[in-house]
Amino acid sequence: MVKVGVPRALLYYQYFPAWKAFFQTLGAEVMVSSPTNKAIMAAGNSQAVAETCLPVKLFFGHVISLIDKCDYMFIPAMRSLGNKAYYCSKFIGLPDMTRALVRKCPPILDPEIDLNKGRRSLDRTAYDLGHHFSEDRNKIKEAVRQAEEVHLAYRREMSDQGTAPPQVLDGARPEEGKWDSGAVAPPVLSIAVIGHQYVLYDEYMSHRLISRLRAMGVRVFTPEMVSQDALDTATLKLGGAPHWSFEADIVGAGEHYLHTEVDGIISVAVFGCGPDSMMIDMVRHRARELRTPFLHLSLDEHTSEGGLVTRLEAFLDMVRRRRKVCA
Repeated sequence: MVKVGVPRALLYYQYFPAWKAFFQTLGAEVMVSSPTNKAIMAAGNSQAVAETCLPVKLFFGHVISLIDKCDYMFIPAMRSLGNKAYYCSKFIGLPDMTRALVRKCPPILDPEIDLNKGRRSLDRTAYDLGHHFSEDRNKIKEAVRQAEEVHLAYRREMSDQGTAPPQVLDGARPEEGKWDSGAVAPPVLSIAVIGHQYVLYDEYMSHRLISRLRAMGVRVFTPEMVSQDALDTATLKLGGAPHWSFEADIVGAGEHYLHTEVDGIISVAVFGCGPDSMMIDMVRHRARELRTPFLHLSLDEHTSEGGLVTRLEAFLDMVRRRRKVCA
């Protein structure tokens, strides 16, 4: 059986269920890299140039960890999800960067995804990808249908049930009304955490931010817990027509949660990301207008876990004091 490697990084948290359904329908076995650890970080850091952002460095590390475990490496070139909004250059050039920097990498499956070119172009891309595994066009068409259904169900499950990608991907389901076993008390604060999934849910990169907040007695809300329509509407309201395909994760989620009953907002981004810095500033200014507590965390490979915890504790203490004053 042909084995396809999927690095557990970048777009993994958004599209892995769909990718898995597509390849498995065509008879391939999907191999996923382990969660990020120190060895993966060191391997990726050793290959990347200094200016490379942390998520891409980690991506290279995940690719390296899969080299001897698969026949192909799946690295799509994500250009646009339509409406003239685009991914940043790291997603567009990711297959070429991997070829140039990661030695002994298996052949890379690198379909270009650009929905601005229309449905017919997307179908041709899917057929070209599927022909690596089957010459049966009907079977490839079925694989595409399965992938689309799985993706819609995955997205709907998170928004309807208020779950996050790790809960769905790993099959973990907290009991209704209960929180993490490490929680010291029932949730007393509601905090929205906005940012890209590949930052929020990589526990090595984020220093277990989400689970740490829950252990501190916080009810956490994330972008995936909002329907795509609501995110798109909020994005248009705050920033107008989006230029980046991922604005909903920050601008849309921030605007949406600023008009709900959350007690504060935490934005998370990696150091040196230009698009994120501009989008976060938009949300920061709106939070100031609405007098909503706002904390921004900038992460890189040198971020101290102790420093992050100190900032979280100080922010939550400030929010609690504010609630008492306003009560």
